[in-house]
Amino acid sequence: MRIGYPCVNESLDCSSASTFRLASYSDERVEQTVASNLACLQRILAYNVEHDLLFFRIGSNIVPFGSHAINTYPWQTRFAAEFRAIGDYIRQHHMRVSLHPDQFVVLNSPDAGIVERSIAELVYQGSMLDLMGMDTTAKLQIHVGGLYNNRELALNRFEDTYLTLPEQVRSRVVIENDDRLFSLRDCMRLHEAVGVPILFDTFHHECLNHGEPMAEALRLAASTWHPTRDGVIMLDYSSQQPGERKGKHTTTLVDALFHDLLPHLQGLDADIMLEIKDKESSALRAATILRQAGLLRTAS
Repeated sequence: MRIGYPCVNESLDCSSASTFRLASYSDERVEQTVASNLACLQRILAYNVEHDLLFFRIGSNIVPFGSHAINTYPWQTRFAAEFRAIGDYIRQHHMRVSLHPDQFVVLNSPDAGIVERSIAELVYQGSMLDLMGMDTTAKLQIHVGGLYNNRELALNRFEDTYLTLPEQVRSRVVIENDDRLFSLRDCMRLHEAVGVPILFDTFHHECLNHGEPMAEALRLAASTWHPTRDGVIMLDYSSQQPGERKGKHTTTLVDALFHDLLPHLQGLDADIMLEIKDKESSALRAATILRQAGLLRTAS
């Protein structure tokens, strides 16, 4: 299994998500910012390889306003070599990457403008993976969206919009069960209707489920991933922060709870993303636990 964390490395003195205000837009600022973000992304990936953290969620803001009409700078051409070099590095070290578009990406919105902007964002983020030369095991992770007082219509709208996505984008999109609105059961229905794989969030399933035991739920979600086209299932992992609202992620890994997950995974390959506040610090501890159990995929 690969272990990873999202977007930010707190041990390094750089950010791969630098941006600026829309009112300050200029082609020069786009060029400077993308160059800085890609250089930091390469440093993060090198750190991860050194520490056997081979799963990483790339931040959405590598290119400021990447899907906005104001951005007419030809960044795809200008940075083609840099994106390709990053992709080569990822493949060389058998890493896996993903992106998680922001929550304004809502494919099942009844607002046509929101849907249009959501698709544009998916196209932009997918194009970065294309420029890296990543195959379709590199995924774009989204939520089903809003309920809008009618679950059936909300699910139907997702199906309809998903089927209009460009094939290159559709082949990367996966849906995540959430902690309040759309459970694994809802996601399974969408998979059965349109074939979209389910990225399984273990913590969300604890918050919202229909009685499926964790081991059974994991295998249901894993069955939606085609081994060649999609790769092994991606999991999001966290646990409840004591004293906070239900669904609030913990600030650091609770080792004993992570240990408790492993029996449920017995015989199941998966790549695990830790959605935990202290990022690589927790990922390093989780990697140690997996290594001790003989389950960690390493760079060497």
